[in-house]
Amino acid sequence: MKNKDTGLILTREDLIKQFRACGVSRGQVIFVHTSLSSLGFVVGGAETLIRALLDIVGEEGTLMMPSQTWKNLDPSTGVHGDVPKDWWPVIREHWPAYDKEITPAIGMGVVAEIFRKWPGARRSSHPARSVAAVGRHADYLTEEHDLSNIFGENSPVDKLYELDGFVLLIGVGYDKNTSLHLAETRAEFPSKTFTEEGSAVMIDGVRQWVTYSTQVVDDADFLTIGQEYEREHHIPVHRVGNAEVRLLRQRPLIDWTVEWMQKNRT
Repeated sequence: MKNKDTGLILTREDLIKQFRACGVSRGQVIFVHTSLSSLGFVVGGAETLIRALLDIVGEEGTLMMPSQTWKNLDPSTGVHGDVPKDWWPVIREHWPAYDKEITPAIGMGVVAEIFRKWPGARRSSHPARSVAAVGRHADYLTEEHDLSNIFGENSPVDKLYELDGFVLLIGVGYDKNTSLHLAETRAEFPSKTFTEEGSAVMIDGVRQWVTYSTQVVDDADFLTIGQEYEREHHIPVHRVGNAEVRLLRQRPLIDWTVEWMQKNRT
């Protein structure tokens, strides 16, 4: 529905019809990345969008979204902006420990923040890189999210691969496609490095600051990867409201990206 003065207005029924036309269907397992504002005026906002997608995939399907809490990383990484260096020890000592029921999904957008609190939602235990999921495979996707193995084997994105799931980009580009980090962990290239990260966690009921080794990830070439993949595989770009929408099967995207990284990340 369009108003020449105020732009596009979308109801739940509009979203269901248009996302189905993009290929979203019952029983799918989908990792959703979204910019709500890109759609236009959604009546009911984030709640309506989530309800529409859950209506489509049904009880047999599953939705997953990022619920990262990246400010629960060491202040030396710059996650708190340009704070004085002498504040760093205070932040490490007092930053709240990750609590999957309480800690907000910082910087992930209003849809992801509401989704993590959705009835029946499950959330992974990683203190900085968690995901939330609702549906049939929610427990499987979110359990055992290892501190060091954020995007690799047995991580949520790897489990999505095993389920032959999908990635849904709503008004966002491939730079927001978290699944591409799985390809980084699988590909062999000379610049692959590891680093020590730190986060506040609860261990046996006691808040502790822990450090853990993890692979350094880099999304600088994700837009290029997406453009080349779309061109080579003739990926359709749909439209829901005002937003460009891409629905991709994750497994072939990851397999292709591993080969691309091994060839181009030299």
